[in-house]
Amino acid sequence: MEYLEFELPIKELEDQLQKCKVIGDESDVDVTETCKQIEKKLQETKKEIYKNLSAWQRVQLSRHPDRPYTLDHIKALCGDSFLELHGDRNVKDDKAMIGGLGKIGDQTYMFIGQQKGYNTKTRQYRNFGMSNPEGYRKALRLMKSAEKFGIPVVTLIDTPGAYPGFEAEERGQGEAIARNILEMTRLKVPIITIIIGEGASGGALGIGVGDKVLMLENTWYSVISPESCSSILWRSWEYKEQAAEALKLTAKDMKRMKLVDQIVKEPLGGAHKDREKTFLAVKDAIIKSYDELKNLSPKELVNQRIEKYSNMGVFKS
Repeated sequence: MEYLEFELPIKELEDQLQKCKVIGDESDVDVTETCKQIEKKLQETKKEIYKNLSAWQRVQLSRHPDRPYTLDHIKALCGDSFLELHGDRNVKDDKAMIGGLGKIGDQTYMFIGQQKGYNTKTRQYRNFGMSNPEGYRKALRLMKSAEKFGIPVVTLIDTPGAYPGFEAEERGQGEAIARNILEMTRLKVPIITIIIGEGASGGALGIGVGDKVLMLENTWYSVISPESCSSILWRSWEYKEQAAEALKLTAKDMKRMKLVDQIVKEPLGGAHKDREKTFLAVKDAIIKSYDELKNLSPKELVNQRIEKYSNMGVFKS
């Protein structure tokens, strides 16, 4: 288990508890009471730390290497029913953007999301979760296929941003993202969007227009990452913690500003601490959201979606 800097007090107590149990197993000394005291303090410390997380600490949790990624969620939700679809029918198959058909219960969904890697090799293969234009065009192709057959769309967002490389700009990165935003506003099937990790910039918005937008508790959603914001405003990454606070990028901030519809609760310590519980919470949120949308006509869906996004950022004096 990998611990973040602010989690070190938890690590110390867990190490103490482990040593205490070893002593009890290897000797005749009764350490039951001591172990109970350590366990009690461990639970109190966990609650105290995770109850008072700063914006930057939530950013760190959203990037935890043990955190479940898009494919982990899809496999847990759909099991063997998931059929991955490839290619944008123009340039190539973007490995940072995945999509395909899968079932939750008896209902088929089109799943689309950014996928990160688990180690150096797979991170390079997935381009660190940063999609090229063909990734967004693949996503749009799949959404249009879903619309044709009346299949609801579920998008899973987890990206540090769209790929900023020279070749991506040559192939129309900005246009691809803008096209997706336009087409998603008028897609005639329900769209459920879930931010499961990082939600940065246009890379997130390219698959982020939804009738229901949900955020896992320890995720973030912003026009720019705290590090990049810090480097622009202060010419240094040292102020990333201040930038994270100023950007108001946490799930609570987004819900308060009515930019997302629901916060999906995570297990104590983050999604990686209890993956099964996280997957179940996400599944329940998808089913509940779809139940609220499935009886709306295509016209009602589109009008409601356009009105929702038109009202964002409106200031009334």
